[in-house]
Amino acid sequence: MKRLLIACIFALLLVAVFRREAASQSSLTQEIAPGVWYRAAEPDKNIIANTGWVEFRDYVLVIDANFPWGARAILEDLRKTTSKPIRAVFDTHYHGDHAFGNSLFVDAGAVIVCSEDCLAESRAKNPKAWGASAELKNYRLEHPQISFREQMAFDDGAHRVELRLMGPGHTRGDAVAYLPKEKILFTGDLCVNRPGNNISDPDADPDGWIRALDKMLQLDVAILIPGHGVQGTKDAIHGQRAYLAGLISEVRKGIGRGASADQLEKEITLTQYKPWGLDDNRNKTAIRAVYAKLNRSR
Repeated sequence: MKRLLIACIFALLLVAVFRREAASQSSLTQEIAPGVWYRAAEPDKNIIANTGWVEFRDYVLVIDANFPWGARAILEDLRKTTSKPIRAVFDTHYHGDHAFGNSLFVDAGAVIVCSEDCLAESRAKNPKAWGASAELKNYRLEHPQISFREQMAFDDGAHRVELRLMGPGHTRGDAVAYLPKEKILFTGDLCVNRPGNNISDPDADPDGWIRALDKMLQLDVAILIPGHGVQGTKDAIHGQRAYLAGLISEVRKGIGRGASADQLEKEITLTQYKPWGLDDNRNKTAIRAVYAKLNRSR
């Protein structure tokens, strides 16, 4: 009887531990389809980009390596979902909040994959960006080892993940991860689902970004995981496109009539595009950035 009581207490403790662990995980990590996971950003910890992973029969594919401290947190949460080896990590683009955690995944046994243009950008630009950050001094810069020109797929019969080049847009080498069976799209920063966007980044190509969004709209998407912001649907692509198209059109009209960036910053209203246009300071930065980019291309 005493042994039975001890066994019952032990079982109850295990259930309590499991529930506590599940609760702590569910606040950030969600299984959005069988074997497909999404981990939300933690801005207060400077883990500012969303991440995902797909559990295949014999291995795991991670989507976006995040910052190094983000990679540590991701690895911890990933190991709560599966013990399978991490075979590959896909960087949607070369920016640090999506790729600077590469070395932690390499040390865990993975190879890093991205588009050819992303690899070229990483080699050309990331050493300088890495050296400029004191936060990174205890980590190692790792460029991707495998690249693809237009498309690459991981497929074991149960899951298929297509890595598709969409850039230039946010960067020259932007690519997305698409799961056609589950109708899930991981967009990187080509689509965000929160106020503002990254059109002010030096690599951004305004008209190319519109073309990239148009290509994404051709996909059958039910669940969308943006680079930043909350989980959404295909409507997020429509919203992102409307915001950018409206911004670009208004700036282009202003340039055509000889308006200055100062004038356009005061004249152009973008708050009708929700949530993308709800941050006035980000809107002003975007207007000035697009003005400079379109003026250079004339």
